[in-house]
Amino acid sequence: MAALEIYQFPCLSDNYGFLVHDAESGETACIDTPETAPILAALEKTGWTLTQIWNTHHHYDHAGNNEEIKRATGCTITGPAGEADKIPAIDRAVDDGDTVMLGAHEARILNVGGHTLGHIAYHMDGHAFVGDSLFALGCGRVFEGTMAQMWESLQKLTALPDGTQIYCAHEYTAGNAAFAVTIDPDNKALAKRVAEIAALRAADKPTVPTEIALERATNPFLRASDTNVQAHLNMSGAAAVDVFAEIRARKDSF
Repeated sequence: MAALEIYQFPCLSDNYGFLVHDAESGETACIDTPETAPILAALEKTGWTLTQIWNTHHHYDHAGNNEEIKRATGCTITGPAGEADKIPAIDRAVDDGDTVMLGAHEARILNVGGHTLGHIAYHMDGHAFVGDSLFALGCGRVFEGTMAQMWESLQKLTALPDGTQIYCAHEYTAGNAAFAVTIDPDNKALAKRVAEIAALRAADKPTVPTEIALERATNPFLRASDTNVQAHLNMSGAAAVDVFAEIRARKDSF
C-alpha cells in the first residue's frame, strides 16, 4: 500500500489547510474547510480530486466553507457526531472508536472534546489531524467542555505512538513558546525548541506538523503531572487535572 501524500498550505491569517491523498485510489480528503479559495487552489496545484471533507469541529474556520466546497467538488462530508447539527452539509457523523477510509487507508476517530463538546481527531498511518485540541506547545481554549474533559482528551493524544505527526490547525507556536517558558523554565528540551521555533518563524517557515514525543517533552499542557512543573506552580502533589486547569487559566490571560 502506497504511503499517503499530505499537502499543507496556509489559510486565513493563521490557519493551515491539509489535503490527504491516496494515489492508489485517487481519493483525496480535505481536513476542515477554513477558506474556500486556498483549498480549491491547492487542489488545482496538486492535480488531486477532492472526494471527502473530514471536519474536526463546528467552528466557522473549520466547517464554515463546507457547502461551497461540496458544491464545487461533489465530495462527501464526515464530521463529529456530537456536533452533527452544527456541521454544514454533513453526510456521515462519527465518534470515538469509529473509522473512516481513504482508499485502503483507515483513519481511527478519537473524541477529543473540550475546546468544543464533540471535537474529534483523525489518526491514520502515523499522522493525527487534531484541529484545535492540541497545538504545538499548546492546546485549545476550553470553550464548551470542562477542564477534566479537556485533560482526558489530551491524554488520548499523548498516548499516540512516538513518531506520530501532529497536524494542528493554527500557527500559534511562537506565542505558545513564549508562554511555555513561564510554566517550565528549567526544561532544557523546551529551551532548545524555543530557539528552533524562532529560527523557523524568522525564515517564514511553518512549525506544523509537530511530533507527539516532542510535545510530551516540551508542551506544558501535557506536563501537568511533571514534578518540576508542579513545583514551579507551587502545586506539588496536586491532581494533574487541577494543575492543567491552572496552566490553562494562566494561558487564557497571558
